[in-house]
This record gives sequence, structure tokens and C-alpha cells, in this order.
Amino acid sequence: MVEPHFTPHLFRFLRDLKKNNERDWFLAHKKRYEEHVRDPMCRFVEELAPELRRISRHYVADPRPVGGSLFRIQRDTRFSPDKTPYKTHAAIQLRHAQGRDVHAPGFYLHLESGSVFAGGGLWHPDGATLAQVRSALVAHPERWKKALSARSFRALLTIEGEKLSRPPRGYDPEHPLIEDIKRKDFVCLSTLSEEDACTAGFLEKFIQVCSAAAPFMEFLTVSVGLSW
Repeated sequence: MVEPHFTPHLFRFLRDLKKNNERDWFLAHKKRYEEHVRDPMCRFVEELAPELRRISRHYVADPRPVGGSLFRIQRDTRFSPDKTPYKTHAAIQLRHAQGRDVHAPGFYLHLESGSVFAGGGLWHPDGATLAQVRSALVAHPERWKKALSARSFRALLTIEGEKLSRPPRGYDPEHPLIEDIKRKDFVCLSTLSEEDACTAGFLEKFIQVCSAAAPFMEFLTVSVGLSW
């Protein structure tokens, strides 16, 4: 019988961390984090690697606990008024092999008490990258519309993210895709649940979401000059 990668212990730890977001508490409970969060997440990444390669051989599932697909649990508080030291969610990003950082195209999984979702895209891209995507929308509108109209995409995913209130300078306000051109993020998400995450078939469910997002991801990947 196949065992689930994640158990309710993962969400219980994250809830407890939210109530006790202090370094001393975390260090006292570090073994819980490693046993129920870090190690299962790394195993999940390792096992989905061959499935991800079937979607795109250029996207990487790196199971290393540091420097791989798993996000650090520590928060970067240098420029934030919120000085709590730890994130209260666990997340992975499967980036393009040539992706520079978190703002490059990637597939994503987020596990948090009361908030589980999966998807992919470009989150807060820099100005040059954003301009590349907007130019691709103008140059290849049919490819974009085809990606979003795919049956599996419409069944599983929705477009999310921030958007400008007005069209960006240099773009036709009457362009048929102006609402997409106004986007600052190009992200698609599928809402899941804690119960989903704790089932034995969750890896397959996540891959299903990634497969549904593939045409959307291909458009973004090619738009920013990377190989799909």
C-alpha cells in the first residue's frame, strides 16, 4: 500500500509554529520540522522528478533540503516590518534550469493550515521580463488564448495575481488582450485542501495540475527566451 507523503502532523506543526513564531521554540521543535515537513517535502520533490520531465525536460525538481526546490522556512526580515523569524507555510518551486530566482517561471506547491494550492507561472517578474511577456501577448494572441482555453486548464486552474489599474504605456488600450497586458503577475492556481495533501495520490494530483498548466507555462517560458 502506498503511503502518503504528508500527514496531518505537517499542518499541526505549522499551526503550532504560527502560535510560537520564535527562534527558541523552533529550535526546541526542530526535529518535528525535519520529520514532518522538511524530509517529506524533499521526498515528494525527488519522486515527482521523472513525472516533471515528461512535462518539460527543462524544469528541475531538486530534492536537496538547502539550495533545492524547497523554500527555506526562515523568513528574510531585513526589509520587512514583520520580524517574525519563520514562515508558517511549506512550499516548493520547480524552476527552469536557467531560472535565476523565485521570480523566474516555475511550478509551485504551497502547504499551509487552511491554504493549500498548486500552480505555476511568473510572480512579480522584473520590468524587462514583464515587457517580454506583454510583447508576446501582442505578437501571439492566439497562442495565449489557446493556452487558457484548454479544457484541463479551465477545469483545474484560474489566473491570479496583481494587475495595473490602467494599460501600461505604449500598449493599445483597445487591444483585445488589454486586461492580460495589464497584469503584473502571470500566475495560475488550483485550490486544494489539507485532506488532498494527506492522501496517497497527492503526487499524482499535483502532476495533474502541472500538466494542465503546461500550455500556460510553455507560453511564458518561450516568451522570456527560455527553452520549453
